Amino acid sequence: MELELLRTYFSKGTNGILLLNKEILCYTIELPWQQNMHGVSCIPEGKYELRKCYNQRFGDHFIVMQVKDRDGILIHPANDAMKELKGCIAPVSKLTGEGQGIESRNALKKMVDSLQHVGSIFLTIKTNIYDINRKNTGTDAEYIQEDKKYWNCVGIS
Repeated sequence: MELELLRTYFSKGTNGILLLNKEILCYTIELPWQQNMHGVSCIPEGKYELRKCYNQRFGDHFIVMQVKDRDGILIHPANDAMKELKGCIAPVSKLTGEGQGIESRNALKKMVDSLQHVGSIFLTIKTNIYDINRKNTGTDAEYIQEDKKYWNCVGIS
């Protein structure tokens, strides 16, 4: 099974769209890109194997395998990347700001349920094509306004 995570990078967090079979499964939040520094950065773009796991804190969730220079990268619930994540990925039902969202546990349950009966799971992380086409000038505030227009047209307010 192949998942695709399309990221948009901001200074205060990274927002994403998680696709399953080219359909939106949920959205994601992560820390901002800080050159893959442990505990303060999202992980590098690339293709990763996911493994299902369980613990009492998160319940059913996923571990991201073989991340360069990192370990213990999980996909687990969180609603504020800067306060609750140390490099992991959090699924959310709705994005509310840079690295912020709501209803993370519901989004993780939807993800777990959707992948319940599959064997191998792979996640490809890449920059959202909209992000690539965006100019590399301007302030984060200008980018957020541009992105709000984009996110609204794909159903995120």
